[in-house]
Amino acid sequence: MTTTLRVAVACSAALLLAGCGKSEQAAKDSAAAAAAAAPAPAPPPPAPFSLTDAAGKWQVRAVPESGTDTAATNYVLTATADTTGWVITFPSGLKVPLKVTVSGDSLITKTGTFASQRRKNVKVMTESSLKLQGGKLVGMSTAHYANAGADSVLRLRTEGTKMP
Repeated sequence: MTTTLRVAVACSAALLLAGCGKSEQAAKDSAAAAAAAAPAPAPPPPAPFSLTDAAGKWQVRAVPESGTDTAATNYVLTATADTTGWVITFPSGLKVPLKVTVSGDSLITKTGTFASQRRKNVKVMTESSLKLQGGKLVGMSTAHYANAGADSVLRLRTEGTKMP
């Protein structure tokens, strides 16, 4: 073979190898980019609220989230392993039955109308959404006061600790 032919064959072989190497690297780069661009799998949904885990007595404290009225409302929540028999007992002795439902990881409670323990001579009904977090019942409660005008709704941060 002549030198020119050898140089031509060597150059062709080098170009062929370089071209193959680049397409293999490009394929690897494309695969890596596709993997990086793929969305992370969604986290698993939270565990559903367990009435069995909530059964028992809870010391509950509800504090207004804003405003000048910052006093806590305290009560004992008696919870059962099903949706019947749930009761709030205030320090005054007033017992208020609760309607209870579960929605996903939340407990939804609702009272009928009763004598407010925060406001004298005013009727109120409450709704709460609570979750079990770190062994506590935590969430928000909304009090709806009858005939209270612009001051008819009060939102409260609610936290309950299970009693022994």
